[in-house]
Amino acid sequence: MTTPSARETGEGSIEISQQKGLLGAPPAAADQRAVSHDDLPQLYRDTSFWGMAVTQFLGAFNDNLFKQLILLLATPAAAGVAAVEVAATEQGEDLQWAAMFVFAAAFLIFSGFAGFLSDRFSKRPLIILAKLAEIGIMLLGVIGFFYYAHIGFGGMLVVLFLMGAQSAFFGPAKYGILPEMLRARDLPRANGVFLMLTFLAIIFGVALAGGLLDLFGKRVWVASLVCVAIAVVGTGTSLLIRRLPPAQPRLKYRGSTWLISREMVGLLRQDRELLRAVFVVSIFWMVGGIVQPTLNALGRTQLGLASDFEVSALSGAVGIGIAAGCMLGGYFSRNRVNARVVRVGAVGLIVTMLVMSLPGGAHRHLLGYWGSMPVLALMGMFTGMFIVPIQVMLQSRPPRGDKGRMIATMNQFTWIGVILSAVLYKLCIDVLDATGGPRNLIFAVTAVIMLPVALFYRPPDQKLGDD
Repeated sequence: MTTPSARETGEGSIEISQQKGLLGAPPAAADQRAVSHDDLPQLYRDTSFWGMAVTQFLGAFNDNLFKQLILLLATPAAAGVAAVEVAATEQGEDLQWAAMFVFAAAFLIFSGFAGFLSDRFSKRPLIILAKLAEIGIMLLGVIGFFYYAHIGFGGMLVVLFLMGAQSAFFGPAKYGILPEMLRARDLPRANGVFLMLTFLAIIFGVALAGGLLDLFGKRVWVASLVCVAIAVVGTGTSLLIRRLPPAQPRLKYRGSTWLISREMVGLLRQDRELLRAVFVVSIFWMVGGIVQPTLNALGRTQLGLASDFEVSALSGAVGIGIAAGCMLGGYFSRNRVNARVVRVGAVGLIVTMLVMSLPGGAHRHLLGYWGSMPVLALMGMFTGMFIVPIQVMLQSRPPRGDKGRMIATMNQFTWIGVILSAVLYKLCIDVLDATGGPRNLIFAVTAVIMLPVALFYRPPDQKLGDD
């Protein structure tokens, strides 16, 4: 592959040549122009930013729509399970942990190499390639659901693994590109919008999955055609992203690229705040990995909801709160990393999780279905407030040439957390089945996991640059 002819020309400006070919091989004679961060349009008028934000929205929408279709099929005592022909051994068994494990394993395997590519080549063509791959994988999903009676749940796990691999390559480029294409002072607001749209995508993706299963029943393949259409539109919006030079065009491939590179190990040793943030994000996503299947199990197994849409609406309530919390986190942070916002978010998360775990009532859940909705929305709001400042710090602290691999390293830690969440969820289900405990008690487990973060994690207040 040929590296794009582009180089940094100074603080806050980049010299970019016209590019030819998907990975940017330059023509013999290229017109060059310097682009200063200060010359960029205002954030909310920046077509490139909105192109990336919408591309991320549609990608997250597709991930959660497809994953929720599979999770609902994997959750016992549901209309969705009865609607398709599954093996008798799968009836009544909660297999959500297996889907979570497979999806996370793909991230863990490919994130390191994806981070290397993100720093070695321009991030824009990598994003476009990832979106093209998404179209092919979603088409495989349609075929898999059509032949579900023959390949079963195990066959769909293969497609889910491919989707996780595609997301692993998309991740470092999509998050690493923000500090390259935006002014540093815009990062909190940009991340607020970015994460708000991401979690709105979770709302609509998860909710739509339940609605489509209610509508189409055993014809899940028809529902999954929506995923193909979304992937096509997302590929189109990715073309709006402005061209940028590679961060490190001379970066050499090493075997350690697939794991955590020596440069990233050295960076984390030198910057302990960055290391703490990576661990905290891993714990955060471990908790999130437990909460989503717990909500499915709460609605379907414990509350006995007949509608898949009603079950998915529980996750939707969290998503609505997260969208609001991301905007609040971006607003209160503005041009700095606000440690107080992180602490408020952590404490609020623990309180709302404990409230969700309270037993009582007809279904051994004190809040019930409608009582859970406002508490879940608050849980989501505190989630957004917690994660936005940490996300900004992870983007702003690493040197420019290391941002892609740093995001990949964060993804590796994150998906170790998600794999652990699958193991913990399976363990919780086994214990509750053995003791006869209600599913909502799992929220108490997540509160205990978050407690050390609320007690001991104190990120530094960090003012962001003006360039």
